[in-house]
Amino acid sequence: MIRAQHRHLTTTLPFSDEQDFEDARRGFIAALEPGVVRDGTGRVVWDIDSYGFLSGAAPDTVNPSLWRQSQLGALQGLHEVVPGLYQVRGFDLSEITFIEGEAGVVVIDPLISVETAAAALALYREHRGNRPVTGVLYTHSHVDHFGGVRGVVDQADVDSGAVPIIAPAGFTGHAVSENVFAGTAMSRRAGYMYGASLERGPRGQVGAGLGLTTSTGTVTLIPPTIEITATGQELVVDGVRMEFQLAPGSEAPAEMHIHLPHLRALCMAENATHVLHNILTIRGALVRDPHAWSRYISEAIELFGDRTDVVFASHHWPTWGHDRAIHFLELQRDLYAYLHDQTVRMMNLGMTGSEIAEAIQMPPALENAWHARGYYGSVSHNVKAVYQRYMGWYDGNPANLWKHPPTEAGRRYVDFMGGADAVVAKAEDSFAAGDYRWVAEVLSHVVFAEPDHAAGRALLADTFEQLGYGAENGTWRCAYLSAAHELRHGSFGTPAAANAPDLYAQLTPEQWFDVIAIRVDGPRAWDLHLTIDIDLTDVSAVHRLTLNNGVLSHTARQLPTTPDLTLRLPMQLLLGLLTGHVEIDGLEAAGAELDGDRSVLAALLGVLDRTDPDFEIVTP
Repeated sequence: MIRAQHRHLTTTLPFSDEQDFEDARRGFIAALEPGVVRDGTGRVVWDIDSYGFLSGAAPDTVNPSLWRQSQLGALQGLHEVVPGLYQVRGFDLSEITFIEGEAGVVVIDPLISVETAAAALALYREHRGNRPVTGVLYTHSHVDHFGGVRGVVDQADVDSGAVPIIAPAGFTGHAVSENVFAGTAMSRRAGYMYGASLERGPRGQVGAGLGLTTSTGTVTLIPPTIEITATGQELVVDGVRMEFQLAPGSEAPAEMHIHLPHLRALCMAENATHVLHNILTIRGALVRDPHAWSRYISEAIELFGDRTDVVFASHHWPTWGHDRAIHFLELQRDLYAYLHDQTVRMMNLGMTGSEIAEAIQMPPALENAWHARGYYGSVSHNVKAVYQRYMGWYDGNPANLWKHPPTEAGRRYVDFMGGADAVVAKAEDSFAAGDYRWVAEVLSHVVFAEPDHAAGRALLADTFEQLGYGAENGTWRCAYLSAAHELRHGSFGTPAAANAPDLYAQLTPEQWFDVIAIRVDGPRAWDLHLTIDIDLTDVSAVHRLTLNNGVLSHTARQLPTTPDLTLRLPMQLLLGLLTGHVEIDGLEAAGAELDGDRSVLAALLGVLDRTDPDFEIVTP
């Protein structure tokens, strides 16, 4: 079944088109040898050499289209885009860009980790000279575009004004909230999405489509010192003139494009890359707006197209030549517009998201464009995301309005179908027939009904494995194979979490109180009624916290009533208390003042849940 699918792809997709390989190799200067990056303790945080198996024809266990994409992603090293503009590619999920200025170099998007960013800068300096970093730009608010900033610039240089940090308006709030509010759940699911626990190889992780995988080094954040607030805004940094286009609500809630007039080069951030991107990433996020996304690409063509000879982004390789660059942008624009418009059209005919995902047909120009293939996003889950954006989770059929949760549904399905053994026996026939989607659906009921049913778990793991081998989408492959891994070996937990101190340090007091409110176990707090004034002595702000009906609310307004407790302390000490690094009994010794009923603080902290970074996904 999977072999036949792969043979079909090799005859229907334009594998004879080698332009992407020419572009990905163009301007090559040098690679990192060996291709391994370690942290200060010697731990490997990036190993591009582990993808050395990506050569030759695709094996049966990997979709040949994904194999091609991963081969391209494994072409690592320093590349000249045009004289004065350089990229180091293959050092992380994203790419880092260097613009040479009058005195130094301006950095665009310093990767995920301090260690990989520092290694990329070192490779650049080895071949282009020991130029100081004179500016840093974050194109948008995802961690793979800012996390390595302390690997390229010192805080002191930023504080002195010597190195500006430039980002789109709203960057910090979005960068922090995405990684903190739902960070535990997203990080656990990201382990599936990027195949963090999988061995590299033809039967394991071969890449994630947008890049190979994520580095696992130190995540940092230095807040922007300059915000871009309007399309058309210009800046000159180290003699480099830059024009900006804001694109909020596209691939990220805060995102911008950058035009470099003197180089006739356009940076499209993550809105035009060599994949179909995500409208809703399978790790979880806010649903993106493909309609706005396509309009921003149109606007970029209108604003900069006549003055552009090369388009590059913070993932993948550039596209050179005015006509090729514009054609690339037009197809990317049409890709997101088509998915949006056709989904809404069919939605208004009464079709549900899952029905649209099966029925939608992509036009030949997009179907045969390598950069529009679903290596990271997919037509299937993007269509469902567009449907969700407009219609929500409910498909309109009352049968789906109040369904049983997975464990209860599983027990009932298995009982109706004659018991777990009978279901597994029938599923074996479906597996032999290659109907893996159906096998996964019915065996999931078995596993949720009887988690220890060995035959059911084993066949479900085999089924996920086949689905992974067939997937063109890198994240689907990783998710399927990660599920198979956990069914066979148990939970691998959360291999990499975005709970970096630099991110937590950027939370405002209001955001911290929102984080605490999210952790309140409502039923345990139903009968608690308490008020606490938090007097933050280092920021001259007082916040009233009120716990009532299981809800923690907060306000900075002055209230006439006397609180149960007033807690006076600096912000850093409050963070220590909220993160469990400082105990209540140690507050006064650390410099806090408590005035009132001290028991209410213990009562509040006593109803806060601890998040679980190792929650189950494919088992109850």
